[in-house]
Amino acid sequence: MTLPVLYSFRRCPYAMRARLALGVSGTTCELREVKLSDKPAALCEASTKATVPVIVEPGGRVIDESLDIMRWALGRCDPDSWLERDDPALIAVNDGPFKHDLDRYKYPDRHGSYAAAHRSAGLAFLAELNARLAENGQLCGRAPGLADMAIVPFVRQFAATDRTWFAAQPLPHLQAWLAGHLNSELFATIMVREKPWKAGDAPVLFPGPPPQIRR
Repeated sequence: MTLPVLYSFRRCPYAMRARLALGVSGTTCELREVKLSDKPAALCEASTKATVPVIVEPGGRVIDESLDIMRWALGRCDPDSWLERDDPALIAVNDGPFKHDLDRYKYPDRHGSYAAAHRSAGLAFLAELNARLAENGQLCGRAPGLADMAIVPFVRQFAATDRTWFAAQPLPHLQAWLAGHLNSELFATIMVREKPWKAGDAPVLFPGPPPQIRR
């Protein structure tokens, strides 16, 4: 049976959100881990954007936007009803202003930015999330949904930039939400390390067997 091909990069938050939806939906793919400094020709041929994530369906259709991949996977199978807990407006703020500040906080030398100012701007968005999470524990209710999974990889990246500073912020609901998702079996499954793919390599299936989670 021919499987969809997924071009991905383990630490990319866009690729993470796609893998989360693929994983929960049980959509088996042939995983091709990409080294961003040496992108394979097959990726560039599939998508002119040449950025991850990219899905190539067996019939040749290409999906190269992370949210489109999430909705495609969940449209095939949505066992936990993630599609019922979506918030496109909140995700747009995450992907727009918050991502802008995240990049300039995390990579000030690359952007010629003042990191502290962008950290403060990003913190304002995190405070909004914390207030929402105080109500039900997840962004759109008591159970996780598409909004949570689309946003959590970016909060993870922000928190990891300075873990000590992040831990000291008055964001208890956000911090608990983040830890809960990062310590989940699903997250462990989508973060398995694979070597960069090269043409001719044996197929690597995703999702594979769940790894042992460290407690």
